[in-house]
Amino acid sequence: MDGRPGADPDTVTVLWCTTDGDERTRARALLLRSAAAMLDVPESEVWVEHEPGGRPYLGGAGGGLRVSVAHTRGALAIALSQRWPVGVDVEGVRELRAAAMGRAWFHPAEADWIGGLPERERPLAFLWLWTQKEAVGKALGRGLRDGGMSRAVPLPSQWPPGPRPSLVPRPLPEPRDVLSLAIGVDGGRHVVGVALHRDGAEGSGEGAVRLQVRRV
Repeated sequence: MDGRPGADPDTVTVLWCTTDGDERTRARALLLRSAAAMLDVPESEVWVEHEPGGRPYLGGAGGGLRVSVAHTRGALAIALSQRWPVGVDVEGVRELRAAAMGRAWFHPAEADWIGGLPERERPLAFLWLWTQKEAVGKALGRGLRDGGMSRAVPLPSQWPPGPRPSLVPRPLPEPRDVLSLAIGVDGGRHVVGVALHRDGAEGSGEGAVRLQVRRV
């Protein structure tokens, strides 16, 4: 089996790490290094460019890869796919007025779910959905514009999340060709949201998607 990250075209590779600063520069360096390893080319043959809206894409030998980058204070994450547009987001778990924020911004079913949880679980639950929404917006290439905050994402099938989280992304209620999931990392101190846009690709059913998540 090929040991390179994401060598299987049906695999979405997500790499994350904690940092002590300079997250933007480190995320860019990790993206270039990982893309070069995935393609088995020298790092000098891959470079980062940006669309007018700011979304990163790879030039040179990396032109066929779909990528996404996210960073927050103390952590960063990248996603790479050889097949589908992808999005990734990372957030630190912290105290939030989660129920009120959910009612203000999220789909009513999501707000009801957050509000029905014990108060101590609500900040994590809010970020579980928030990171997916951010990732979905990136995968679709339009951020949170046009109702992205209220666009429903899959509610967890298990809560609180267990020690062995599912790595199978699930379809959004709408559009159905977008899949997403969230996972806790760093001992539960951060949440990473991931999304991919299958965009009608043949053979891209839910069961065909594999997610590889690794700390680097």
